[in-house]
Amino acid sequence: MNTYDNLQEAAAGIQSKIGQRKPKIGLILGSGLGAYADTLEDAAIVEYSDIPHFPVSTVSGHAGRLVVGSKNGIECAALQGRVHFYEGHDARTLVFPARTLITLGVEILIITNAAGGIHHDPGTLMVISDHINLFPDHPLRGVNDERIGVRFPDMTTAYDPELQKIAHAVGKRIDFPLAEGVYAGLPGPSYETPAEIRMLRTMGASAAGMSTVPEVIAANHMGAKVLGISCITNKAAGLSGQPLSHEEVTETATAVHSTFIKLLDEIIKDMAKL
Repeated sequence: MNTYDNLQEAAAGIQSKIGQRKPKIGLILGSGLGAYADTLEDAAIVEYSDIPHFPVSTVSGHAGRLVVGSKNGIECAALQGRVHFYEGHDARTLVFPARTLITLGVEILIITNAAGGIHHDPGTLMVISDHINLFPDHPLRGVNDERIGVRFPDMTTAYDPELQKIAHAVGKRIDFPLAEGVYAGLPGPSYETPAEIRMLRTMGASAAGMSTVPEVIAANHMGAKVLGISCITNKAAGLSGQPLSHEEVTETATAVHSTFIKLLDEIIKDMAKL
């Protein structure tokens, strides 16, 4: 069975559990950020393991369930956790959940992650303006299915400029100005070396992480608009003098939890006006 058919089956499986609900905004919630899904109202919860063809995350801080509910009167679908390249998946598998949301009818995808800061300090929320793809696999490699998207998608505005403006305006409104920068996506699971961070800084990266880039490519391939937000959870390797740990990542993400919730609430409210 091909990807297109698998997507139809996955979407149908979800629809059978959520009824006639038609989410328009999708959220992919990274390490330590998944609790936002718990704020959705009148929510229906679907375990990843109950969705046909859906990959299941094995990483701490990724609950592994889809929550469909409303926020400010808008139907949303939130993925609590994602799968990563370092878990052994190929790039096509990584993006299947994002593709499924778009197949369900999602038109705007808010993609979040925890990232190491190269130019920004821990606790910063950074609007992603662009990315550098350093993954050794590509989600569009292989035969292209025109029913899903074009063979050669344009990535000039992979992160929608209008959505970036909305995010920055909201940050100012809630008195929590957002940073902006380029996200470097790497395969992991080891953190980068200090030399690699120096290389990334020279390349123009503001933050580094192990996700997001494949999902953004797939979303653009399918014609969805993307807003990317990184939670800077630690200084990148060699910049703090301290060893890096996943515990630090989740602790910092938890510390900005209330601000993150307020930010997303207001962003979604403003997106309703589009």
